[in-house]
Amino acid sequence: MSTSAIRVVPLVVDVACSDVSLRVVLADGRELTAPIEWFPRLREATPEQRDNWRPIGGGIGIHWPDLDEDISVAGLLAS
Repeated sequence: MSTSAIRVVPLVVDVACSDVSLRVVLADGRELTAPIEWFPRLREATPEQRDNWRPIGGGIGIHWPDLDEDISVAGLLAS
């Protein structure tokens, strides 16, 4: 009997930005947190601009239209 790994594609379901961190919640329940310093456009943005985000690619990334900023979940996981 062989076993195979189940590949789970991490998809974003929620995002929150503060003055110190970016927090991303994934559909599988994981939460990723990164320093806001890693993302200069987010760091300099207003709270309203940070709150205006949408998932892209079915949830494989995040887009902030007011900032023209895109971040991939895979990139966050690799950091």
